[in-house]
Order: sequence, then C-alpha cells, then structure tokens
Amino acid sequence: MQPVSPAEFEGYVADALDDLPPELAARFDNVVVVVEDENAQDPDLLGLYEGVALPSRTEYAGVLPDRISLYRIPLCLLAEDLDHLLEEIAVTVVHEFAHHMGIDDDRLHELGWD
Repeated sequence: MQPVSPAEFEGYVADALDDLPPELAARFDNVVVVVEDENAQDPDLLGLYEGVALPSRTEYAGVLPDRISLYRIPLCLLAEDLDHLLEEIAVTVVHEFAHHMGIDDDRLHELGWD
C-alpha cells in the first residue's frame, strides 16, 4: 500500500503501544519509541532497537534512553491494506521491545515473532 502520512502512522504506533499487555509494558525502562521514514543504511528495515537490553544493565545510570525506531515507508510498502499495516506495526513493536528485554532474533523466530 502507499505510505500513509507521518501523523497518521504515528497514531497507529501509539495505538499499538497502548495495546501492549500491561504486564509487558510495565517492564520497559528508559526507552523511547520514534517513527522515521526509513533506515539510511538498510531502507528495507522495519524497526530497530538501539541500547542496552535490560538483562545487560549493570551500574546503569545517567545514560540516554534506549531507542526503538519504527520505519514508516517500508512498513507501509510491505502492507497489503490498512489491517495488514496495523498488524505489521504491532508485530514490529513487540519484536523491538523484545530486544529491549534481551530476547535475540533466533529466540523471536522460535516464538513466531519475526
């Protein structure tokens, strides 16, 4: 599907974050979610986690927040329609937050979140 506007996409991301189970959302610590058009190094990338995963944090203080980027254009181009876009956004949000919690891509694949 054609890319939706940045404002519309940000609203969909906010909805996906609001739909996370409370017990999962409560585990997030010092992380920010941002929307970008695309990743400059890999334009096909849907999302990216950058930071120190929760299990690896020792003597963790005074640092900038971890960052989860969701990429609007590749997510929209992947989607067949609006329902598919909403599903892909939700999956990408869960996938990137799983990295924040220390879950790697292999384990996410085993769990069906790739």
